[in-house]
Amino acid sequence: MSAALLLIVQPAPRTGCRCPSGGTRCCGPVSLAAASEAASEAASEGGGEDVALLAEFDADRNGRLSEAERRAARARAESLGLNRGRGGRNVGTVNAAPGLAVTPESVRPYPTTQFYDTGTIRTLFLTFENNEWERELMAFKRTDIDVPATLTVDGRAYQDVGVQFHGNSSFSGVPLGLKHSMRIALDLVKEKQDVESYNTLLLLNSHEDPSFLRTLLALEIARDYIPAPRANLVRVVINGESWGIFTSQQQFNKDLTREWFKTTDGARWKVPGSPGNRGAGLSYLGDDAESYKGTYEIKSKDDPASWAALINLTRVLNQTAPDRLEAALAPILDVDGALKFLAIDNVLVNSDGYWTRASDYSLYMEPGGRFHVMPYDVNTTFISGGGRGGFGRGGSVNLDPLQAMNDPSKALASKLLAVPGLRAKYLGYVRDIATKWLDWNTLGPRVARYQALIDADVKVDTRKLYSYEQFVASTEALRYFADARRAALLDATVTP
Repeated sequence: MSAALLLIVQPAPRTGCRCPSGGTRCCGPVSLAAASEAASEAASEGGGEDVALLAEFDADRNGRLSEAERRAARARAESLGLNRGRGGRNVGTVNAAPGLAVTPESVRPYPTTQFYDTGTIRTLFLTFENNEWERELMAFKRTDIDVPATLTVDGRAYQDVGVQFHGNSSFSGVPLGLKHSMRIALDLVKEKQDVESYNTLLLLNSHEDPSFLRTLLALEIARDYIPAPRANLVRVVINGESWGIFTSQQQFNKDLTREWFKTTDGARWKVPGSPGNRGAGLSYLGDDAESYKGTYEIKSKDDPASWAALINLTRVLNQTAPDRLEAALAPILDVDGALKFLAIDNVLVNSDGYWTRASDYSLYMEPGGRFHVMPYDVNTTFISGGGRGGFGRGGSVNLDPLQAMNDPSKALASKLLAVPGLRAKYLGYVRDIATKWLDWNTLGPRVARYQALIDADVKVDTRKLYSYEQFVASTEALRYFADARRAALLDATVTP
């Protein structure tokens, strides 16, 4: 077998809970009516705040739920419909054949290989305390309850970690029996527990990506220009059964800011995908922080000063004349980095990204008050689509690099690109990314190398979302995108 990461998950407690309305820690049970309302929003929109159930069912007040306590909490969660898919529909069940049996002794540990090494396929062993783990994770998806586990990485056991299913459409569109994305919190109970300083692992199910490679490729390209998460491919074994290949993506947290900015301080926001999300493109919504909290999810301390800084950024961006904008933004925004972010998003036609929905990106404010924009959800990049303009999820290899320039709902793009000098710089980045990274002589060997690492696993994977034939065909699909998109962009950005 290829290089292997060993991951074993067993029971893990949780401390505290999140209130449905504010996303902050709370101490008491939420009312059934409030929980039902939050559940309804979560099921219909694929998001929403977590429903707080932990405190209500934590009878011994130890900050965690025993198996018996989880049974009672699960009954409540299921009665609220928290495990339903889009529009409140039940996601259903697929009776997939069991995967191959794999033991820790049958794979090689790689204790000296960097955790996100792209040339290594580590094996992650997840071992839950019972066989109801999948239904528990489904039931608790939109709650403050983690399913307890033990994690073993390269022969080392990590006790008391917490596991939750992760994602919106990648969760609600996938039935039981097939792989779901997962988040594993190593420091849920033991504060300083981590793997190579990473205290959260994010395992993605490659939803909408038969190649398994889009996230890996997109983030490799992004990291060549701006701060962005690491990613690689891993093999996952759950309760002794192979669940196949997942993408392991670095979480947007203090680990990432420590790596790029040499600090764990500062403020972090996630702007999740939600079509029509008001103001998500950094529009100015006034001076009341509450107007922003439904759109921007703060992931660091919920500090009024952080919100004031975000509001000021939107105000300056939207209310400053083009001839003064670059100078006004310089102290509070990495303008060059923002241009590169917009260029990457457009070049790769991220059909869940900023150019189309003004969403699925992250914001980080350094302790000194300067903002940085980063990608985080890139599994729908490299997708070929319809006619010129390419509006919609499919995108298009002919997507205009200035598509968002005249869209006021995408203020970061429309305001920056209204400045002639910044627009020229942006188009230069578009051309550079297309020239360098969409050249199949650069991209093709990477695709071949990564697919060779996982081909045997994908062939026998009984839990994958797409067929092996689709996986094989994805190479040509990626090549078509790279060649056609590169040609379109080099034509669109030709220098007079």
